[in-house]
Amino acid sequence: MTKDPQPQRKPENCAFVIFGVTGDLTHRLVIPSLYNLAAENLLPEKFCVVGVARKGQSDNELRDSLMKGLREFATRPVDDVVARQLLQCVTFVEADAKDPPSFDRLREHLDSLECARGTGGNRLFYLATPPAAFAPTARELGRTGMMKENGAWRRLVIEKPFGTDLASARALNAELLNIMEEHQIYRIDHYLGKETVQNIMVLRFANGMFEPIWNRNHIDHIQITVEEKLGVGHRGGFYDATGALRDMVPNHLFQLMSLVAMGPPTRFDAHSVRSEKAEVLSAIQQPSEEEALRSSVRAQYLAGRIGDDEIPDYRKTQDVKPGSTTETYVALKLMIDNWRWAGVPFYLRTGKALARKRTEVAIKFKQAPLSMFSGTAVDRLSQNFLTIGIAPTETIELQFNAKIPGPTVTIDGVEMKFRYGDYFRADPSTGYETLIYDCMIGDNILFQRADGVEAGWRAVQPFLDAWKNAGTNGIETYPAGSDGPACADELLRRDGRSWRKFSR
Repeated sequence: MTKDPQPQRKPENCAFVIFGVTGDLTHRLVIPSLYNLAAENLLPEKFCVVGVARKGQSDNELRDSLMKGLREFATRPVDDVVARQLLQCVTFVEADAKDPPSFDRLREHLDSLECARGTGGNRLFYLATPPAAFAPTARELGRTGMMKENGAWRRLVIEKPFGTDLASARALNAELLNIMEEHQIYRIDHYLGKETVQNIMVLRFANGMFEPIWNRNHIDHIQITVEEKLGVGHRGGFYDATGALRDMVPNHLFQLMSLVAMGPPTRFDAHSVRSEKAEVLSAIQQPSEEEALRSSVRAQYLAGRIGDDEIPDYRKTQDVKPGSTTETYVALKLMIDNWRWAGVPFYLRTGKALARKRTEVAIKFKQAPLSMFSGTAVDRLSQNFLTIGIAPTETIELQFNAKIPGPTVTIDGVEMKFRYGDYFRADPSTGYETLIYDCMIGDNILFQRADGVEAGWRAVQPFLDAWKNAGTNGIETYPAGSDGPACADELLRRDGRSWRKFSR
């Protein structure tokens, strides 16, 4: 029987300003998340939403558009009373960072609105915009004084990708920190809003059985997999300039990796946790160009079928260059150069247009010796895996060996599986609710710090450089709807290992 959770406190009164309010991210995730918070009575008592976009519209037109999006993308049945109450506090301002006076008008609108609504001057600015708008928007917020904390807090939420390489990430960090303080910046990664991801720390540090064996003495290797069934679709231009490595590894996969590999923080607070995560990312070994090519796989999908959909070759996708060298699949072997993980490889893989949607972390423990079973029929043991499933089903699964009933000693692998949905009562969510709530209460434990961002880019930079120099050499292919390129298996096979088989 589960315990009832402790009631959560309401955030302080504030204004929630969404740049890019007319975009897909706002309609698909941000507004449904605010609705779910409203339904749980977890929005501030005095609250308002200001939508900002370059193209003007009336308040009612924006409200109608957001209501339509909410009905389409809500994760639970929409209560009209709750929805109307939320959307009634939405107003619209036309503003563009290329037009400085428009930001002066935004400031005046906020000043007036805060007096009328009694929000106390607290402001949360959410950049649901293309990355090119991050720095210009921040500059205008700084110029107009809207980020100054004079008795009220001011916070800036930035979506990924945070930079496109190490140099650009450093430049963006430097520019933002010239405008505001680190504690005001919330670099958001929706993966960290998933309950199973947050539970990795609890699994490790709240259970005495795991942490003593969470090291190179007992763990053989770790696999982190993020597979997507969707192809590039209509995002060809964006994706061709980004690729699987930039799009997924420095953020999603490294966030999972850092939670699995970090040392125990001295206390459960933002500074301690983020310091441990940044430290372990900083310890990733920097390979030479030759080692980077040997320790990586990059590939593009060819035409194929996924369910009822025909997927064209990646290079034939709209807005993708015909001779593109951009990867839609990447697999890496990484080593962490510290006491806990010396000699333990971390295998990461992610790709698009694959056979299934799956996100999991698999911890492979070292093989038990067979000597005690000499003289019996036992000639092998199943692998011991602890697997944390994040999507499509949130699970924790332990694979171990057991004796098959009978007169002889015959052993086979068995599984114990815990499913979150079977044990805990929870309404479906977008994954953003926790993150937005944490932004409003000022808890940045789940958000990246500048040093962590730069450590992630520093780890992938050798692969970016090696691939750039290699050009088209080394780009593999795989049919859409398959398990990916066969050479990804070789990345583990030459180490005497294999990817964990997916069990449905």
